[in-house]
This record gives sequence, C-alpha cells and structure tokens, in this order.
Amino acid sequence: MITTHVLDTTHGRPAAGVHVVLEHSQDAAWRVISTRETDADGRVTSFTNASSLAPGVYRLVFDTGNYFERAGSKTFYPQVIIVFETVAGESHYHVPLLLGPFGYTTYRGS
Repeated sequence: MITTHVLDTTHGRPAAGVHVVLEHSQDAAWRVISTRETDADGRVTSFTNASSLAPGVYRLVFDTGNYFERAGSKTFYPQVIIVFETVAGESHYHVPLLLGPFGYTTYRGS
C-alpha cells in the first residue's frame, strides 16, 4: 500500500485537493497506476492495495501548481515528483510531502 499526506507549511494546514498520480517504471517508461486527490486532511489513504504492489521503482506526481493557484499564490514548483523504490516483503510505503511555494521536503513516513 502506498499513502501520502501533503501539508502546506506556508499556511499551516493540510493541502486539500492536490491531484496526485502514482506511476510505476516499466521498461524505461512510466505507467499510470492510479490517480487520486488529497482529502480535507491532505491525505491519500490508498492508491493500491498491498497485494497488487510489485517491487520496483515508483513515483508520485503532485500537481502543486493548481493547488497554489487556487490558494492565490505563485509557486516555483508547479509539480513535485518523488521517485522511490519498493522491495519485496514490505507492504506499506507512506510518502509525506511538506509543501511551500518555494520549497518542499519529503521523507519515508510510517
């Protein structure tokens, strides 16, 4: 299972309504697995279920440009792309994004 939580550090609140795409790298190309939008708490609680998560390289593509546009702010990063690798035997990957208009931070959460 892959989950995310987006927090708007400029406004001190969850980033609701951020469009997020999960993609899997296959044969040097990216294949869309799932598209979601963060809920009122800034979360996507599941893109896939654990049984369908194959080991490999994935990425989350966050549409931060539209989020900041709706908030009336400009941003230097219209997209944030986080690439990460999953391994056999681990079933949950939480990938938080702390977001501001001119910077962002991510880490492997729990």
